[in-house]
Amino acid sequence: MYDNLERALKQETADEAYKKGVEMTMTQLKEVLAKLGIEEIPALGEPNLHNAVMHVEDEGAGENIIVDVFQTGFRSGDKVVRFAMVKVAN
Repeated sequence: MYDNLERALKQETADEAYKKGVEMTMTQLKEVLAKLGIEEIPALGEPNLHNAVMHVEDEGAGENIIVDVFQTGFRSGDKVVRFAMVKVAN
Protein backbone atom coordinates (compact mmCIF):
# COMPACT_ATOMS: atom_id res chain seq x y z
CA MET A 1 0.00 0.00 0.00
CA TYR A 2 2.80 2.41 0.93
CA ASP A 3 4.56 1.90 -2.40
CA ASN A 4 1.36 2.47 -4.40
CA LEU A 5 0.60 5.68 -2.53
CA GLU A 6 4.17 6.85 -3.06
CA ARG A 7 3.85 6.20 -6.81
CA ALA A 8 0.49 8.02 -6.90
CA LEU A 9 2.04 11.06 -5.23
CA LYS A 10 4.71 11.25 -7.93
CA GLN A 11 2.16 11.37 -10.77
CA GLU A 12 1.24 14.68 -12.35
CA THR A 13 -2.45 15.54 -12.00
CA ALA A 14 -4.63 18.57 -12.52
CA ASP A 15 -7.22 17.15 -10.09
CA GLU A 16 -6.38 18.91 -6.84
CA ALA A 17 -9.01 16.97 -4.86
CA TYR A 18 -7.47 13.67 -5.97
CA LYS A 19 -3.97 14.89 -5.09
CA LYS A 20 -5.12 16.10 -1.65
CA GLY A 21 -6.88 12.78 -0.98
CA VAL A 22 -3.75 10.75 -1.78
CA GLU A 23 -1.62 13.07 0.38
CA MET A 24 -4.05 12.70 3.30
CA THR A 25 -4.10 8.91 2.94
CA MET A 26 -0.29 8.78 2.94
CA THR A 27 -0.16 11.02 6.01
CA GLN A 28 -2.57 8.75 7.86
CA LEU A 29 -0.60 5.64 6.88
CA LYS A 30 2.62 7.21 8.16
CA GLU A 31 0.88 8.09 11.44
CA VAL A 32 -0.30 4.47 11.86
CA LEU A 33 3.20 3.15 11.13
CA ALA A 34 4.68 5.61 13.64
CA LYS A 35 2.22 4.46 16.33
CA LEU A 36 3.39 0.89 15.67
CA GLY A 37 7.00 2.01 16.13
CA ILE A 38 7.85 1.60 12.44
CA GLU A 39 9.89 4.34 10.80
CA GLU A 40 11.31 4.97 7.37
CA ILE A 41 15.01 4.31 6.94
CA PRO A 42 16.64 7.41 5.45
CA ALA A 43 18.05 6.01 2.23
CA LEU A 44 20.51 8.55 0.95
CA GLY A 45 23.84 8.15 2.67
CA GLU A 46 23.12 4.92 4.61
CA PRO A 47 24.17 2.13 2.22
CA ASN A 48 24.56 -0.55 4.88
CA LEU A 49 20.81 -0.74 5.52
CA HIS A 50 19.72 -1.29 1.93
CA ASN A 51 19.49 -3.79 -0.89
CA ALA A 52 21.49 -2.40 -3.82
CA VAL A 53 19.74 -3.64 -6.97
CA MET A 54 21.52 -1.38 -9.44
CA HIS A 55 25.00 0.08 -9.86
CA VAL A 56 26.02 3.13 -11.90
CA GLU A 57 29.32 4.84 -12.60
CA ASP A 58 28.93 8.51 -11.69
CA GLU A 59 31.91 10.86 -11.47
CA GLY A 60 29.80 13.34 -9.54
CA ALA A 61 29.10 10.90 -6.69
CA GLY A 62 31.41 9.29 -4.19
CA GLU A 63 32.07 5.58 -3.81
CA ASN A 64 29.17 3.45 -2.55
CA ILE A 65 26.84 6.45 -2.41
CA ILE A 66 23.12 5.85 -2.89
CA VAL A 67 21.98 7.94 -5.84
CA ASP A 68 18.39 6.71 -6.26
CA VAL A 69 15.75 4.97 -4.13
CA PHE A 70 13.35 2.57 -5.84
CA GLN A 71 11.54 1.34 -2.71
CA THR A 72 11.51 2.82 0.79
CA GLY A 73 12.88 0.74 3.66
CA PHE A 74 11.45 0.51 7.17
CA ARG A 75 12.72 -0.44 10.62
CA SER A 76 11.24 -1.02 14.03
CA GLY A 77 13.80 -0.01 16.60
CA ASP A 78 17.08 -1.62 15.55
CA LYS A 79 15.38 -4.32 13.46
CA VAL A 80 15.02 -3.76 9.71
CA VAL A 81 11.46 -4.67 8.65
CA ARG A 82 12.08 -4.09 4.94
CA PHE A 83 15.34 -3.12 3.29
CA ALA A 84 15.16 -0.25 0.79
CA MET A 85 15.92 -1.04 -2.84
CA VAL A 86 18.47 1.44 -4.11
CA LYS A 87 20.89 2.36 -6.90
CA VAL A 88 24.51 2.79 -5.75
CA ALA A 89 27.23 4.80 -7.50
CA ASN A 90 30.81 3.71 -8.15
